[in-house]
Amino acid sequence: MRTVDGRVAGRRGQATRQKLLDCLSEMLSSSPYRDVKVIDVARKAGTSPATFYQYFPDVEGAVLEIADQMAAEGAGLTELLEGRSWAGKSGWGTSQELVDGFLDFWKKHDAILRVVDLGAAEGDKRFYKIRMKILNSVNNSLADAIAELQSKGRVDKDVNPSAVAGSLVAMLAAVAAHQKGFSSWGVKQAELKPNLALLIHLGVTGRKPSK
Repeated sequence: MRTVDGRVAGRRGQATRQKLLDCLSEMLSSSPYRDVKVIDVARKAGTSPATFYQYFPDVEGAVLEIADQMAAEGAGLTELLEGRSWAGKSGWGTSQELVDGFLDFWKKHDAILRVVDLGAAEGDKRFYKIRMKILNSVNNSLADAIAELQSKGRVDKDVNPSAVAGSLVAMLAAVAAHQKGFSSWGVKQAELKPNLALLIHLGVTGRKPSK
């Protein structure tokens, strides 16, 4: 772990650096990204702006660090699909666990994901790559699952596995980012998940699930 000027940070320095990141994460959950200033992060962490600049070039640099850590954790979403079956009742279970895991991940990292989405939408390639790293962890596994079913004659030969997988993942991300908004449509969280899982199952297998 190094400082901005290339010096190796000691144990105390690393702890200070992590505290700054933790305080920034907390602030992002209650304040708009554009309103967060270095002096406010430093004050919350009980240190000075000069100390902040020892570890990060600016707020955006620190945000990207948090986003990278979050994306590394997001790579674990692949485990929701690894070695899982889409046949019969097992397929319904796979759909449900994917939806549960994906929505829970999004809810846990909601604040930083909003910033990542904003940066990606504005064309910042750094944020775009982070967003795609998270989505690819699910997209690639779904595409492989659809292609495998297709090879066994269980999915129509005209289906493009990558197109379907990409559409399903984009839907998952959009729903995950809009979880709070469903209540205004009269949809409870307990109702959202099984209905989303139904759409995932239909998209992957082309069939209604066996429950």
